[in-house]
Amino acid sequence: MPVSRRSFIHAVGAAGGYTAAFTAMQGLGLLAPSTAFAGAPPDLAKGGGGKGAKVVILGAGVSGMAAAWELGKAGYDCTILEARARTGGRVWTVRRGDRIEMTDGSRQVCEFDEGQYMNAGAARLPSHHQIVLGYCRELGVELEVEVNTSRSALLLNPDANGGKPIRMRTAINDTRGHVSELLAKAINTGALDADLTADDKQRMVAFLKTYGDLSPDLFYKGSQRAGLRIEPGAGDERATPYDPISLKALLDEDLWNGVLFEETIDMQATMFQPKGGMDAIPHAFAKALGPKIIKRQCEVRQIRKTEKGVRIAYRDAVAGKDLAIEADYCISTIPLPVLAKIDADFSPAYKAAIARTPYRDSIKIAWQAPRFWEGPKYQIYGGLSFVKGPTNMVWYPSYGLHTKTGVILGAYTGGPAAVQLAKLPRAEQIEHTRKVIEAMHPGCGHLLEKPLQVQWAAVPHTLGIGVGWASDDEPDYRLLGQPDGPIHFAGEYLSHVGAWQEGAIRAAHRTIVMLDAQHRKGQPVTAQRII
Repeated sequence: MPVSRRSFIHAVGAAGGYTAAFTAMQGLGLLAPSTAFAGAPPDLAKGGGGKGAKVVILGAGVSGMAAAWELGKAGYDCTILEARARTGGRVWTVRRGDRIEMTDGSRQVCEFDEGQYMNAGAARLPSHHQIVLGYCRELGVELEVEVNTSRSALLLNPDANGGKPIRMRTAINDTRGHVSELLAKAINTGALDADLTADDKQRMVAFLKTYGDLSPDLFYKGSQRAGLRIEPGAGDERATPYDPISLKALLDEDLWNGVLFEETIDMQATMFQPKGGMDAIPHAFAKALGPKIIKRQCEVRQIRKTEKGVRIAYRDAVAGKDLAIEADYCISTIPLPVLAKIDADFSPAYKAAIARTPYRDSIKIAWQAPRFWEGPKYQIYGGLSFVKGPTNMVWYPSYGLHTKTGVILGAYTGGPAAVQLAKLPRAEQIEHTRKVIEAMHPGCGHLLEKPLQVQWAAVPHTLGIGVGWASDDEPDYRLLGQPDGPIHFAGEYLSHVGAWQEGAIRAAHRTIVMLDAQHRKGQPVTAQRII
């Protein structure tokens, strides 16, 4: 059966990922240049402004604070009501002495050493997320590189390779070699003659020899790219690669999410993290906005539309009083499972959409330990190892390299895997991750100490990590993307970026543009007053 160039490139990409397809297209001269879009915050100050208009924003996550920051530049008078004592929402960094309280009434207290931390929610920033990176520049948030992938990291499937972990570089490069050998032989036996010219065949075989590190007779016999059994030294100490792992073992489908992880656009280098923890971003927003705008420990109890705008009733835990605030407009960034439980007079269609929107769970389990993963045996500096099972991965820290201790994640899982893991009591979840790390790093499980577990479906005022829309064309997605009278909605669930800070902020930008347009059409302005 003839194989077209398109089918050939698709097959290469399926076997070796984006990098393989990209390089193959270069080899065939098919690659066209591309450009990337980097957006910018809306400039609401042009052509008018919101001077005198009052906006109450529900929630001091990055979406709500970005909305207040940009609206404030245009003259709007903003107040943020935040139920927690902290800002940031799902941008949450846990340090020594912090309490993790769940909806079941349980409490954990962080016992990490000073300087150690766990990013319980957001933990990395892709370089193409230029909106959030732009705010880091504007607000002075210092960044460092987050090592999101390491070829020294491991892949573990207890049912494959005799239950022994495989190094990432070995899995990637041995697979590349085996696939290149098969393709080169197929080309040389004429299997692709109908759709590849003689020149194409010559160029592709030359490419595959380099890409797969094949021998002159087009066999894959192993490669130093896949790792060295003996490191090079002086005298007769020559570099000696490992014997290649068989293609049969490498084709175990339960390893491929890990092998191809770094090909996902949001996971590609370069990745960043704020120095000292991801909460540096909400802290910077909060400092810029100031305490007059952000009212903490103020839990919303009631949302009402009025003739002139909105009225929000809330409980001020600091003052010990039930208060209310009136404004021209409201932007709700409250996660929908929480919002659904608040007494609100949303229009029926909005109320129904809020109630039925599904949120996904996510679980992170962290340990403090001596940095055994950085030693001569493993040489892992940042990145992720992947495991078959509900814990999904082991994540190594990118900060504090070669210091005494670090915080390692034994689980970061979401969706059905999180549901499966959540069936175990918390203590059993934690112990399961010790066993996973022990299987990857034999003899090191006993070094793990001071564990912490965060299950986002049980985090008060959140109740989930993000929306699980069946598709981006959901009717509820489109409905909630429009205001219900003076009430607007914003948050990651109204972006196509997903549960990233970039998505939450982009949704906020879209919302404030709509609010500004609504205001310019002449909705009456009323004075904001606290009752």
